[in-house]
Amino acid sequence: MYPPCETLGRYILPIFRSLVAKELIEKYKLTQLEVAERLGTTQAAISQYVHSKRGYKSIPRVDKILPRIQTVANETAALLASKKMSRDDAILKFCKICILLQEEAKLSVGQ
Repeated sequence: MYPPCETLGRYILPIFRSLVAKELIEKYKLTQLEVAERLGTTQAAISQYVHSKRGYKSIPRVDKILPRIQTVANETAALLASKKMSRDDAILKFCKICILLQEEAKLSVGQ
């Protein structure tokens, strides 16, 4: 059994990073290197996100929550692009998604 944060980090974090990276490149016209610096990763990782070699893979359980992840990813990208958010704040934004999803899971099990 894995703790929820580990499971979400393994499956949801790459999707979140991928969506943020794509938004920063496509909408805000940042380079892969600029995106890598803002997300605290490598240019090679960003390339894999952009070319869908890393990140979103059609996972049935993820499809239900993908719109929420996309919304937060778009908000995060806007803040990163305007330099109103640091990479550490972006990580905390993901933690908020993690907590929200854990709370929703508890509510659905309790019903």
